[in-house]
Amino acid sequence: MRVALVLISLLPSSVLVSVARGGDFMVSLDPADEPSEWRFRVAPYLWAAGISGDFAQFGLPEVEVNRSFSDVLENLDVGVMGVFEGMLSNLWILPRGVERTGEAGDNSITWTARYGSVVATAYDIATVDGLNERGLMANMLWLVEAGYPEPDPSRPGLAVSLWAQYLLDQFATVEECIGHLRDEPFVLVTDVIPGTERMTTVHLSISDRGGDSAIIEYIDGRQVIHHSREHQVMTNSPVFEQQLALNAYWQNIGGTVMLPGTNRAADRFARAMFYINAIPRVEDRRVAMAGVFSVIRNVSVPFGINTEDEPNISSTRWRVLADHKDLRYYFESAVSPNIFWVDLAGIDFDEGSGSRKLDLGPDSGRVLAGEASEAFVPAPAFVFHGL
Repeated sequence: MRVALVLISLLPSSVLVSVARGGDFMVSLDPADEPSEWRFRVAPYLWAAGISGDFAQFGLPEVEVNRSFSDVLENLDVGVMGVFEGMLSNLWILPRGVERTGEAGDNSITWTARYGSVVATAYDIATVDGLNERGLMANMLWLVEAGYPEPDPSRPGLAVSLWAQYLLDQFATVEECIGHLRDEPFVLVTDVIPGTERMTTVHLSISDRGGDSAIIEYIDGRQVIHHSREHQVMTNSPVFEQQLALNAYWQNIGGTVMLPGTNRAADRFARAMFYINAIPRVEDRRVAMAGVFSVIRNVSVPFGINTEDEPNISSTRWRVLADHKDLRYYFESAVSPNIFWVDLAGIDFDEGSGSRKLDLGPDSGRVLAGEASEAFVPAPAFVFHGL
């Protein structure tokens, strides 16, 4: 049985874990090393006033007061009020037959969706996680070190918001994806996260129902592909090659002796790598799912925890687990008491069936339980962010 685990923070802290043993589960955990899934708009209120006049209290003689705002400010205990507006994740059903463009300007790559998929979005402008009807899973995680190539007018472009969707739309296996990507059919381009000054920098993991997996990064403008069933875990920083080297150190110590315990990506990588290989392999899917979810929770960043000097490390807000074989996509929010799931086998992905949305509500906290396909409602397809 194969288990894959991914921690995704919309676009914050993340860990991907996949256990290559015959083929079934993938997990996605919402972030911690990316900008948090919330995007905040801050509207401060400020009153600047001086004091002037005659004041008296309890029958005491009047006193003349004449102070400027700067005098008042020196002796003021300040309170701050602001308005925070969060932009959340939602789940979407996207059908076959949709024609897409890479949203990278005039010279964008184009394609038509061959497969339908269920995806999780960031701000409803990008696919960050998803499973298609053939059992291919794609997950984007934050990577500070990512560096994309310079735009090349001679080659079609693909906006990073569509990177995962591009593969989910067209391929059934990791082998197919890698065979296509090695030819570098597009230039991957990025842009700032709307409402911020921060560039989107992510890497991508893929896995399939046969137990295969791969991790794709762009480092210094160059595509780097790590393709192996042995690549069971991916987190955020550092780059994957360095993660493997760090994990070799902890493997020599042994997880039963000591494991690193901080919320940093490298520590979560080591814990996930140990535990995903330590949990028993069972045929009972309910027990297998419980085991994988327990690993994801162990390597999640506790809700409300932030690292002051590293704003890209934030709380885990949601977790996703996908059963590749039975085509079931599980979702768990950090602020909801239940796990719910979507059975892709029962969804109509036919061309023309239309996109459907499951609104997860503030902080992805909508309370759902059990199979939730009926909670999706017809909605105009979201627009992918582009240049």
